[in-house]
Amino acid sequence: MRKTKIVTTEDILLKLCQSVTAVLSKATDSPVHYSAMVQKITKTSLKPDFGCFVLFDGGFSGLVVINFDAKAALELYKKYMSHMGIPEEELATLHTSDEVADVLGELMNQIVGDFTGKVKRSLQTNITQNQPKMMAINKNINVTVDSNIDRPQARRVSFSTEENNIFYLELSMERTEFIQLEEFEEAEELSPDDILETEIAKQLESKESKKKSSKSPQQETNSLMDDLGI
Repeated sequence: MRKTKIVTTEDILLKLCQSVTAVLSKATDSPVHYSAMVQKITKTSLKPDFGCFVLFDGGFSGLVVINFDAKAALELYKKYMSHMGIPEEELATLHTSDEVADVLGELMNQIVGDFTGKVKRSLQTNITQNQPKMMAINKNINVTVDSNIDRPQARRVSFSTEENNIFYLELSMERTEFIQLEEFEEAEELSPDDILETEIAKQLESKESKKKSSKSPQQETNSLMDDLGI
């Protein structure tokens, strides 16, 4: 007799942790690890120095929060930009810089995108995400899921970077279980390499656009005439 497979909150949390390490390790070209122990908490909150959060809904509802201290935020930002080929002298030096917020927000977007893909493949259900929000903060801010969730539960997991800087992921979601009724084959997983290559192409395209927009009126006129063959 086939044994019934049940997927719990901790199993879903594990998928999220795997997405965090896979995306960040690939994006920064450096190891990122998560703790083998998970902590039960009563509420989720944004904490100093830098907090990111994103809501998801669909097959189940929840909230993902990642809290970085300044050192962890800057390390991930600098290694990501260096991996993209940006010279060190062009990088921001303060965690409060808009560039750091943009990069961490994009990484958060990639993490949750990878997570929703895992959920779709392994749990046969869809969840959607909103645009990640991120901010530099100097005090704790409690955040909750804006929906009627029955028996919400929250978990916290610590992560470490290559330079031993610590950051924390918090997950708040409805209490749920997925019970497998029939055997099925999981669809092929999108490689983090593909995600990174797409992002690099976008960054290069953005840099080219900025270069073109910074041309002088005379340069733009000459360029237009060249394009027209005049």
